[in-house]
Amino acid sequence: MNKAFILSTCNTCQRIVDEVKWTDEIQDVKVKLIDSKTLTALKKEHGSYEALFNKRATKYRSLGLKEQGLSEQEFKQWILKEYTFLKRPVFIVGEKSFVGNAKKTVEALKEELGVK
Repeated sequence: MNKAFILSTCNTCQRIVDEVKWTDEIQDVKVKLIDSKTLTALKKEHGSYEALFNKRATKYRSLGLKEQGLSEQEFKQWILKEYTFLKRPVFIVGEKSFVGNAKKTVEALKEELGVK
């Protein structure tokens, strides 16, 4: 299964989709949140829900979550409840996934897809 989870209004997500020449399924997380099964599979690969959590989200600070010291279960619940807390973009390519917009992540994705 090849699938991307992005925020359609995010210029960075759009740029990366274009850069990697993504033609497979795209899900806008603002329209349809990521499901628990997919999130759990991502957690297994990346080690924690915290690794999938967007700590740059404005809501993270405004809700005071930064000061609360969230548990793994709380990270999961917030990601499933609010699209803004999923670190984006997320690309699932077969059995591998690529989370976030770090240069090394995008380069690894391009290599996996065979994009120059």
